[in-house]
Amino acid sequence: MPSKKIYQLKISLLNSKPSIWRRIQLDSDTLLPDLHKIIQTSMGLTNSHLHQFIHNGKTYAAPDTWGDLNSRDYQKIKIDKILLHEKDKMIYEYDFGDGWRHEIILEKTLEKADKDKLPLCIAGKNACPPEDCGGIWGYMNLLEIMRDPKHEEYKEMKDWLGGDLEPSEFDKEEVTEMLQSDDYGVITFFD
Repeated sequence: MPSKKIYQLKISLLNSKPSIWRRIQLDSDTLLPDLHKIIQTSMGLTNSHLHQFIHNGKTYAAPDTWGDLNSRDYQKIKIDKILLHEKDKMIYEYDFGDGWRHEIILEKTLEKADKDKLPLCIAGKNACPPEDCGGIWGYMNLLEIMRDPKHEEYKEMKDWLGGDLEPSEFDKEEVTEMLQSDDYGVITFFD
């Protein structure tokens, strides 16, 4: 029986400046639906929109009851059947309206010891943008507004946010704690 492997992934929100990313370790045989929940939790998303994975021109997603998406059912697909070698990449797209695209890179493969508790977050940078803010370009605009208390939209955006925006905030221990809870700490509207 082959020994279990750990995949170390870097998940980066594309076009974010400053860069928003997480470094995650997980079992190499993690199913794509579970990877989706891991990404949601580690990035600070709410799982309130559709999502898909894209690799080599193929899309993988939850079963499409309306037949609108041209994707493969990902329920039984494991990440080690898609990312085979170090430096292999795929895209995770979340919220097709806002178009949050994340690049997932297999950084390295490690041997798993019995004591290893996975998944875990070993590094990261910057807070996730708030949901429904208009994608990465809407987020950049929101940051600009929130840096200027005299901006005409400042009060409206602060009310919409429910307080201040802390774009540099990130806590890997908190993310790991949520990842190691039974439900990955994510609200589940779509499973």
